[in-house]
Amino acid sequence: MASHMQLPRTAQIRLVSSHEEVYEPCDDSFALVDALLADRTNLLEHRPKLCMEIGCGSGYVITSLALTLGQEGCVSNYIATDINPYAVKVTSETLKAHGVDAELIITDIASGLEKRLAGLVDVMVVNPPYVPTPEDEVGAEGITSSWAGGENGRSVIDRILPVADHLLSEKGWLYMVTLTANNPSEICRQMRNKGYASKIVIQRSTEEESLHVIKFWREFDTEVDDTADQSVSGFVSYLLAQVPLFSSWRGSNNNN
Repeated sequence: MASHMQLPRTAQIRLVSSHEEVYEPCDDSFALVDALLADRTNLLEHRPKLCMEIGCGSGYVITSLALTLGQEGCVSNYIATDINPYAVKVTSETLKAHGVDAELIITDIASGLEKRLAGLVDVMVVNPPYVPTPEDEVGAEGITSSWAGGENGRSVIDRILPVADHLLSEKGWLYMVTLTANNPSEICRQMRNKGYASKIVIQRSTEEESLHVIKFWREFDTEVDDTADQSVSGFVSYLLAQVPLFSSWRGSNNNN
């Protein structure tokens, strides 16, 4: 009885490791984890066998996902990648501090894993480099790689989308953080052309940006068909309708 009464567990900030060249948990990290918590019931019913994070940074997100699923006895395997070797080291320390495990790989997105993981990933989480920057900053060494997104913040996102399509299983779900400047409706159209429906799970506004965490799934997944009204066809109108609900939310995450 007690286990069912407990709140879903997420990574504790005091146990998240850090390094000067690694992106620390921030508004976008909290939004992504909040989206997973908001969809927690569906995730538990989904019972993913393999979960993957592209761009693990501090390890806050992949650790939170492992804790959230593991609390209810969902046995999953976890893989996380990052192009920054310091990030992989920090993620390893964060996972260990929380008593969970994941296979960690230093690579660009999922380079070298295409054959091994093709069609096997049931849940993929991505907080990509989405900040509009000069193209020459994309893929730079160290912490810059965690946010530099090139023109419109889309350079890395547009490389991730086909990789996600290749790695996701037939029942695979993708959760991705986007910024308004990234033109999320166009991202949804791209995925729609690949056969994916989409919905906004979480929307957040900060002092500097408006964030959306979008969930993608293959359309023949009838378990989530009831969310089709928030798919790409209704994305813009749905987003505009929610604008009055935007509020400052940093304080609500202080307890993380």
